Amino acid sequence: MSDYDLNSINIFSDLSEKECDSLKPLCKPRNYLKNSMIILEEEYGDLVFVVKTGTIKITRVNDEGKEVILALLGPGEIFGELAILDGEARSANALAQENCELLAINKEDFLDILKHHFSVSYNVMCELAKRLRKSDQQIEALSLSDAEHRIGVSLLNLAEDMGVIRKGKVTIQNLPFQQDIANMSGTSRETVSRIMKLFEDRALITKEGHKVLIPDYMYFKKCFG
Repeated sequence: MSDYDLNSINIFSDLSEKECDSLKPLCKPRNYLKNSMIILEEEYGDLVFVVKTGTIKITRVNDEGKEVILALLGPGEIFGELAILDGEARSANALAQENCELLAINKEDFLDILKHHFSVSYNVMCELAKRLRKSDQQIEALSLSDAEHRIGVSLLNLAEDMGVIRKGKVTIQNLPFQQDIANMSGTSRETVSRIMKLFEDRALITKEGHKVLIPDYMYFKKCFG
């Protein structure tokens, strides 16, 4: 833990080195194997988690019993904060998409950090606002759009969450499985396969295994944003 830079965590990015050093003892390392359930929807919890390495899948189960993916979170991102802030039960499930290293902060310590470090409180609010805006876009896409647009919006969200942009091109190194994209976009795996092939044919994306390149990110965003 001593060699981990807390400044690499989004909500702590504005803290001084001294402030980060004082918070490190509050962040307890935890390891989770691939497919481990970290948080269960509707349970009560008193921990906030930070992703150190790996990917976390945030999901809910709809009325038909089908998994709906709300987000994929990577290194530096937090989850589990809503139940801490409002005292209600967990609003979603959190599953380790791969072997993950996390940092856990208990409720009292997290609330104390928010109370004494304005920049952390502000960054948490910014993160919640970003997630709310993304949720609004996803709801609109699911309710108003055809399958092509919904899958395009899902790829945009993945590009923002997991992609690396350079000279207008975005590379997503480990694109989720087609079934996961289907669960994000409210479609089927077969539809995702067909639409991804269509995107390739139209030169909107290029694909090599689980690596995807969006050669003109701004144009792609104009099409589906």
